[in-house]
Amino acid sequence: MIELADNRYGKSRVRLLRLKRGHDGHDLREWTLEILLQGDFESCFKDGDNSKILPTDTMKNTVYSLARNSSAGNMEEFGKELISFLLDANPQISQAQVSISEKPWEHVVTAGEPQPTTFMQSSAERRITQITRGQGGRFSVVSGVENLILIKTAGSSFEGYIRDPLTTLAPAADRLLGTALRATWKYASADAEFDALRARIRETLLAVFAGHQSKSVQHTLYAMGEGVLNDVAEVEEIELTMPNIHCLLVDLSRFGQDNPNEIFVPTDEPRGYIEARLRRRQDGR
Repeated sequence: MIELADNRYGKSRVRLLRLKRGHDGHDLREWTLEILLQGDFESCFKDGDNSKILPTDTMKNTVYSLARNSSAGNMEEFGKELISFLLDANPQISQAQVSISEKPWEHVVTAGEPQPTTFMQSSAERRITQITRGQGGRFSVVSGVENLILIKTAGSSFEGYIRDPLTTLAPAADRLLGTALRATWKYASADAEFDALRARIRETLLAVFAGHQSKSVQHTLYAMGEGVLNDVAEVEEIELTMPNIHCLLVDLSRFGQDNPNEIFVPTDEPRGYIEARLRRRQDGR
């Protein structure tokens, strides 16, 4: 006997550029959305009956239509609006999930003054969020950043690890530590001040990374997550992914030169990969 197990469907890679024209300047947001629905869709899978299926093209059009009159000031609030609209209009949907990635556009600054209608992208960093709600349930909001490229040129070592016959890596008391950080955090409330908290969390992550005396990527990852949980009560838990982007010291001795930890070859792969999720202890200690 065959039965349908977990399933969902939706629309991905929905691109949206939203411009809000204010008297004092413009607000520009570029979002890429993914919508995924779960619900009573078994008849479609088993019998080819599409009577309960909302076309994915309609989902795309819903994004643009809602964005036209939306009062949402950030992607978390827009995601909540979109989910509420879809659930209210489609009782066959048991749960909706919206994931959004944002490219950060910043006002161009010339002669010390921000230009109100001119923007630039200065980083490959992305702001991300994932909002979920079931029929009659509460919103769950997980936000974060990804592809935040960081490197520190002091305060990083890697020593005391296992050495076996296949180990060629030399211990390093002073090394470059580079990573492309992905951090996501779960909010305790879906009514948080998302933009202000994102900026505060990001600042904490950067401050800890810069000031931490690192004995490994794992050591610094834990310190960064711990810093956020200690500083931001609105965050329930945080997950960090930190691939180790290596910078290899170049041997210049064959050219009769020394290399006092100054000349490196950056390599993209292979790379170390470290991730962990931190949360407050359930017993409150």
